[in-house]
This record gives sequence, C-alpha cells and structure tokens, in this order.
Amino acid sequence: MDPLTHALLGASVAHAAFGQRLGRRAWMIGALAGILPDVDFFIASSTDPLLNIQYHRQFTHAFAFIPLGGIVAAAPWLLKSAARSQWRPILGAATLAYATHGVLDACTNYGTQLLWPFSDVRVAWHWLTTIGPPFTLILLLGLLVALRRGQRRWPTLLALAAALLYVGSAAWQQERALSAQAQIAAQRGHTIERARMFPTVGNVFLWRSVYESAGVLHTDRIRAGSDLTWKTGSSVALAQEAALPPELRANERIVRDYRRFAHFSDGWVARALADPEVLGDARYSLSTERFEPIWGIRFHPGRPVPTEWVDFTARNRIPLADLWRELSGRDAEYRPLPRKS
Repeated sequence: MDPLTHALLGASVAHAAFGQRLGRRAWMIGALAGILPDVDFFIASSTDPLLNIQYHRQFTHAFAFIPLGGIVAAAPWLLKSAARSQWRPILGAATLAYATHGVLDACTNYGTQLLWPFSDVRVAWHWLTTIGPPFTLILLLGLLVALRRGQRRWPTLLALAAALLYVGSAAWQQERALSAQAQIAAQRGHTIERARMFPTVGNVFLWRSVYESAGVLHTDRIRAGSDLTWKTGSSVALAQEAALPPELRANERIVRDYRRFAHFSDGWVARALADPEVLGDARYSLSTERFEPIWGIRFHPGRPVPTEWVDFTARNRIPLADLWRELSGRDAEYRPLPRKS
C-alpha cells in the first residue's frame, strides 16, 4: 500500500488505542510506525537487480519482526527522558501501528512474507490495489475529525470500522467475481488449473480475472454490480522455466534469477507481446486489452550481470474515463454471464 495510507492506518489505530493517554503523540508515533516497515525498499544492489524485490515486503513486514519493529519505532520518543514515564503506552502505540503494515500489504496483489522466517510464502489476498483512494480517504477523514474534536476516539474508531467494512465488501465482491470466472471458463471448455481475481484501482466492483488452463493465461474483465457481467480480454502463454532457450538454461545465474522472479510474481510469468524478450509479471498490465507488463526481467547471457530489471511504471496511466464507463455499466462490450449448463 502507499506510504500515506500506511501512515494514516498506523496513526488511526494508535490514536484510537492510546490517544487519551498520549494525546497528539499517539497519532505521531503511529504514523511513523505505520510506514517504518518499508525501510526494506532501500535494500538494493547494482550487481543484483532482483535484490530489492527479494527483500521488499520480507522480514520487516513479518509477524515475527513486529516486537522489534515496535521498539525501533518507539525509540525516538523513548530516548527522551521526559517521556520515559509513559514508556508502556508509547511502546504499545508503536507496536500496534507497526503491526498494521504487513497485514494491510497482504490485502494487495504484491505479496507479503508475513510468516518469515518460517515460510517464504508471499501472502496476497488481492482485495485492494496498492493505491486505494476510498480506503485512504476514510482513514484521513476519521483522523482529521478526531484531532479537531479534541482528541476524541470515536471518529477514528468509526473510520476504522468503515475501512474494515470496505475491505470486507471487497472480499465478498471478489468471491462473486470468482464464481463468474468459473462460469466463463466452463463455457470455453477450459479446466482451471489456477485462478486469481485482481482488483482495479479505487473500487470493489470491477475486477481483472486471470486463470491458467493448459499452459495459457486467460484474462477477462468482470463487473460485480447488482448483476455480474463480463468483457472478453486476451490470452497469453505462460512462460515456464522449461521453455527458456537452451543458452539461458545453461547459465546458472539466469536460472536462479528466473526462479526468484517467478517466486516474486507467484508464478504468473508471461512474455510481453510487444517485446518477447521481457518476461513480465502477469498480475499487472498497463492495458485492459492485452498483456503489457508494468515490470519484468530481460536476460543478457554475455554480460557480467546477465539479468536486467525492466520497469514500465512511468507509462502507467489510469484511464479514468474508460474506468468510469466500465463501472457505470455504459461499456457496451460487457455482457451477461453464460448460463450454467
């Protein structure tokens, strides 16, 4: 999730739990603690382009790291002698806010190693996008009202309840969209081997459906309004390790880096249609019409560093007019679901 949302969530839970004891310090401590786990974003190496994606959302985001993270987040206040008499609520506010970070990130597509060091599984529930204006606005309004009302708790508690309700509605809509996905695949005669339902920015109604069948990834758009409707997308072959050219599979570093990237992208790897040398993360696409990865990797077997990280994030534009047309039901390409046989 974006840093602002993390800071707001951390500030809100710290204010709700400890605002009466710490005053304004509670939300300040919570805001810092809420964004602190993302210090791992600065882990990088010029000789290892995949080091960042390997360690971002890893140990600093894990449940096991929360006690230490809380201490680090509370340290700027605990180092002041005047605040040490309140070390318990300060540490409590910092630890509680720190704990929200990994859980919120797990609600997105990116994946978070919550169970590190016991497991390297990247937990991702795919309920929210990494930038979610409605969710962020709910928290911001609750905190602002609370601070203007003389540190009252009820606005932040109300905002936290509304935010939780928003996440719950996203989970429910996702289940509806998954049921629609199964009907679409059945109509095509496809056996679903693996399936995901990815949210689109700023809403809980429009979903990007991706499923694997016979080595091919099929992508569609599903609108979960009062009725479920869908729009045909595109298909792209899964780029598996065994399909790498022999000169790439002969390079141990390249094979290792492919596996690291595949683990990061949860196995959703496909070649970019516009540039087949790029192996992209198929969880994300710049286009709604075909697969255009936001990021990926390209291999150069003759170079000292044979793996290149390819980032097209700067090209990412949210087509608000098209998104609104889909959300409002005015996109003529959407049609009812196929009937169950």
